[in-house]
Amino acid sequence: MAMRILISTPLYPPEIGGPATDAAALAEQLKKEGVEVVVHPFSAVRKYPRGIRHVLYTWGLFKMSRGASCIVSFDTVSVGLPALITSHLRGIPSIVRVPGDYAWEQGTQRYGVRDSMAEFQTKTYGTRVELLRGVQKLVVTKARLVVAPSDYFADVIAGWGVHKKRLKRIYLGLPANEQVEMPKEEKEAKILFSMGRFVPWKGFPMLIQLLSRMPGWRLVIAGDGPDAIRLEQYAAELKVDDRVTFLGAIPRAQVLGWLRHADAFVYNTHWESFSFQVLEALAAGVPVITTRVGSLPELVTDGVEGVLCEPNDIDAFQQALESIEADASMWQGRSSRAKEKAQRFTIDASAKEFAAEIKSLCT
Repeated sequence: MAMRILISTPLYPPEIGGPATDAAALAEQLKKEGVEVVVHPFSAVRKYPRGIRHVLYTWGLFKMSRGASCIVSFDTVSVGLPALITSHLRGIPSIVRVPGDYAWEQGTQRYGVRDSMAEFQTKTYGTRVELLRGVQKLVVTKARLVVAPSDYFADVIAGWGVHKKRLKRIYLGLPANEQVEMPKEEKEAKILFSMGRFVPWKGFPMLIQLLSRMPGWRLVIAGDGPDAIRLEQYAAELKVDDRVTFLGAIPRAQVLGWLRHADAFVYNTHWESFSFQVLEALAAGVPVITTRVGSLPELVTDGVEGVLCEPNDIDAFQQALESIEADASMWQGRSSRAKEKAQRFTIDASAKEFAAEIKSLCT
């Protein structure tokens, strides 16, 4: 009888995003290895009100888990808690891949948390934030295996009380031979490209401010999120809105096209558990200027594959951009090394390593 694995994920194709791509790759790899895979994406219940959707999702997981050898979840709260409840009721192992600190992200977006992710680990907050933190800790400490996307974030998760014997670092990776759709526009100025969710820790306001110092450049941003209107208003306030283009959430093929079309990729993020955006930029061979936070030094060695700055250090970002124009040959070398390094991070390798861990635990 074939092993049967249930995957619980917040996103799944045709939805876009790292968890969707990663979950689909894992499912495909497990199928190649003769494992029966059932996927229950949260999109199945997202149309329902909060609270009700989670009850319905948990019930759906319970029904789909009949005969499963284990359940694999791709976050710690929205699908992680239902997966933990299901694993307990069925008496099967729970495995969780942790994409980030859900409690800090929600606290920052919804509950007034202003501290950095590092500061958040050492403080206590209001009831709602602490409830989310408690759920997250429960899910990871009860899991039979916890998978982190980087060495940096594995250390963070260990601080939540997860024993290192149950903690495995498996890097995320990029698919091979993806479709690329180049922009159809004529390039009239040098292009700064950035992308990500429009949330406070992604640091987009500084990039808009940076544009006011770089008259020969234009800023193009792909993404969406709760800060979208605020960012558009900020560009207008600084009188650079005629040189800022907000693309919204665009298909992956278009993102890859813009990376190849741009003259620089800039990413002023204030923390990262792992960055698909930076990895995609490295693979595209575009000059990469980002921050030295979280896992990013595991992807970019400062001065070797790109430049690392402190978050919001507008002078450092400006100097790095000016160096692209001043020393093109130096940046050609950096971009060549970046493309070579990105080849180490493939989604096939990541999925194969994860599948091996799952099969070992659930056999």
